Amino acid sequence: MSIKSIEQDFIDKVSAKVRVLPDGRDRFRVFTPFRFDDGDHIAILLKKERGRWLLSDGGHTYMHLTYDIDEGKLFSGTREKIISNALSTFKVEDRFGELILEVKDARFGDALYAFAQALVKMGDVLCLSKKRPQSTFMTDFEALFHEVIPEADRTFGWHDPERDEEKKYTVDCRINGMPEPFFVYALANNDRIRDATIKIQKVMQWEIPFRPLGIFQDREAANGQAVARFDDVCQIHFPSLEADRQEIVDYLGENIQSVLRR
Repeated sequence: MSIKSIEQDFIDKVSAKVRVLPDGRDRFRVFTPFRFDDGDHIAILLKKERGRWLLSDGGHTYMHLTYDIDEGKLFSGTREKIISNALSTFKVEDRFGELILEVKDARFGDALYAFAQALVKMGDVLCLSKKRPQSTFMTDFEALFHEVIPEADRTFGWHDPERDEEKKYTVDCRINGMPEPFFVYALANNDRIRDATIKIQKVMQWEIPFRPLGIFQDREAANGQAVARFDDVCQIHFPSLEADRQEIVDYLGENIQSVLRR
């Protein structure tokens, strides 16, 4: 069966948007409209091994998932069940991290559809980290500081007007009224954790006197590497705004006696 015929079978059985491009000897990249929940496209290869055609993800799927989820957490609990169910349902094999599906009886289109569905279904594990909307966390974060810090001693979205005119390194809440103000960062998700790490590093370069403080939405659900990098620049942090609320209030009370309302 020629590659043109294979591509046409993909188009007929899966989508008119499927395209097949050479990527080496007996190896082709298959472009489809299928995406993970976060918007990234799935990766699919068609290759010939020992006389049989295989669809492969080239190890991309697990790599993509571990951008936002620790590998240890990926293979335990509910996430492990989602992955194993997706693989077994569509008869996909995990070959040391590479996901493959053999094309049988020249049914290329059917195989591609099943393989794509398996990869997309595996992406459902990313949804488990979205337990609460970020807007709710940020509202709760600001409400806490509205409650315990006088308005004159707090600034939400603070930036240094001299060094940061474009507001690229904003602080979620600056607690004023002391020689080294607290710069408090609301860590709602992995992106905000990474952004906060960069912002703190930049402020350190400016040699501005400050004390960084991080408050996570859910530290346990965050990417381990992102958390580790944040820990390198911020030693004081709380794993959960909801669970550690009283501890946060107590910590502020001990360190900001002159401005905290108790």
